[in-house]
Amino acid sequence: MDDGRLTPSSREVVMDQKLEVVVLPVADADRAKAFYSSLGWREDADFATGPDFRVLQFTPPGSEASVIFGTGVTSATPGSTEAIMLTVTDLDACLGDLRGRGVEVDGPWHDAGGVFHHGGEEQRVPGRDPQDRAYCTFASFADPDGNTWVLQEITTRLPGRVVGPTRYADADDLAAALRRAAAAHGEHEKRTGAEDPDWPDWYARYLVAEQAGTELPE
Repeated sequence: MDDGRLTPSSREVVMDQKLEVVVLPVADADRAKAFYSSLGWREDADFATGPDFRVLQFTPPGSEASVIFGTGVTSATPGSTEAIMLTVTDLDACLGDLRGRGVEVDGPWHDAGGVFHHGGEEQRVPGRDPQDRAYCTFASFADPDGNTWVLQEITTRLPGRVVGPTRYADADDLAAALRRAAAAHGEHEKRTGAEDPDWPDWYARYLVAEQAGTELPE
């Protein structure tokens, strides 16, 4: 009989629990809609059942999780959400895109502690991480209500941080990964002293390993 308790075998089965939506508290749904539209985010929904309830959903490029805001969807104070994380593979290119869209962005910057960023602007140091490590260079911006976003550059994942298929946000993201693979493969051919006729296989192993955070091919 199943009494609802976990057994040793059931503990080994972990169901997917994917982050789907972050709810943002905003004061003006139309103003927020205009802002997130200006970022180039995909509008997934905008429906209302009356003047007191309206739901809008937007999704950042390449993201499987979305944001929802509107009227009557949260009791939180508008602008009270801090430091929602967006990851990018090329922070400089992302900053150029956002600034080209008229968004005021602070960055790049890194944290004085060199691990994760502190709350607010405490220990924020202008410029990229001195060692140019993945996970350690950031930028930030706010929406019109004051909800804040942090961009984190991740070029290579730590081991075990990616489970599932290798994915890229768009053609530019894939092209950047291919350029990194090409540079690494050039070094590989220098070490071997010969052209590699199986370079497509080498590239494929590199791209998968880079996203998975496992050991890269040499």
